[in-house]
Amino acid sequence: MRLTHLSLTNFRNFGRLDLPVGAGVTLVHGANAQGKTNLLEAIYYLATTRSPYTNQDDQLINWDAGYEGAQVVVGRLVAHVDTADGTRHLELRLIRELKGHKTTFRREALVDRRKVRLLDLLGNLRVVLFVPTDLDLVTGSPASRRRYLDITLCQRNRHYCRTLSQYNKILEQRNALLRQMAEQGTRNNQDVLDLYTQRLVEAAGQIFAIRARLIDTLARDVQRIHYEQLTAGNESLRLLYRPRLAGSDVDETESADWLYNHVDNPTIIAERMQTALADTLSYDIRRGATSIGPHRDDWVFQVNGRSLRHYGSRGQQRSAVLALKLGEIAGIKADTGASPILLLDDVMAELDGTRRQHLITALQQMPQAMITSAETTIFPPDFLAQTEQLAVDGGRVHSVI
Repeated sequence: MRLTHLSLTNFRNFGRLDLPVGAGVTLVHGANAQGKTNLLEAIYYLATTRSPYTNQDDQLINWDAGYEGAQVVVGRLVAHVDTADGTRHLELRLIRELKGHKTTFRREALVDRRKVRLLDLLGNLRVVLFVPTDLDLVTGSPASRRRYLDITLCQRNRHYCRTLSQYNKILEQRNALLRQMAEQGTRNNQDVLDLYTQRLVEAAGQIFAIRARLIDTLARDVQRIHYEQLTAGNESLRLLYRPRLAGSDVDETESADWLYNHVDNPTIIAERMQTALADTLSYDIRRGATSIGPHRDDWVFQVNGRSLRHYGSRGQQRSAVLALKLGEIAGIKADTGASPILLLDDVMAELDGTRRQHLITALQQMPQAMITSAETTIFPPDFLAQTEQLAVDGGRVHSVI
């Protein structure tokens, strides 16, 4: 898989950009706030339909974009991707709509110039993004770690993404009904609740199983990379799944062990969750929310048997995230047969010399990678000699020879 051309219209500070993209490593450099990060964000957005920096689509639109009328395409991202099955033409449109006095934005996806669902865009372009804020995967909230799992899995498994979307819709309906039952002080809608619960646990059983398989595989790759390559055998690193498959009074390690023993049978997993939801029903009605399920999952790092979040140094935390990203690359290649595109947004300055050299070595082994930096002096001369260099200045990109 290789990105050969990127076209942007009114995306961030790019009014118009047509950029041929070469194989191997491309180094994008320039002063801050000129558009380096925006370039990587556009590629990531096309691959995942999400921005790593904002949940508001209107923030992606170029400030100078002019538009009139009730409906107009104000932003467009287009990529040409070479795959084993031929060249794919991918497009995401950001459409402004005026409904009454309210302005909204929606997205429209096209593959080979035919409109598709946003879900069907996933998997046509696969990327792994590494940014300085990825340290939040160690120190941040469970929601950020769940988001990482979901984006990673959606690039590798469309069935997972469809199931997750279905689960989230049912969860919203079930929670609304729980709130209604709490306000009315009655269980007259128990039959409807039972229907939502049955559909919820069926989807949840599949989500739990797929997440468990990913973390198990990823944990082996991460441990190998961290132990053998980053710490010269001095430290062990573990990824531990913490599924919310039972009430808070049940140890999450016990739930994880049980889940791994039944990972090939989503039906049994769903039955266990259904039993747990029955046990917590009164509590959930009082809260107006479902307290058990994949939406409450977490996963954590341990280094040498201790919590990396609470006891690890910043250097150890950076090593763990670097190992995670490199493990993610290996996993995508194993699952799909093709290497993803590696995107590195200004991360070299965050790494010490040993980790920086290891990442450079990994970069040179990738079929395609793009890295941004405010300066080029931090890179070895032999590395610079082998890379294509692009300079970005005020939303304009030009090749450096």
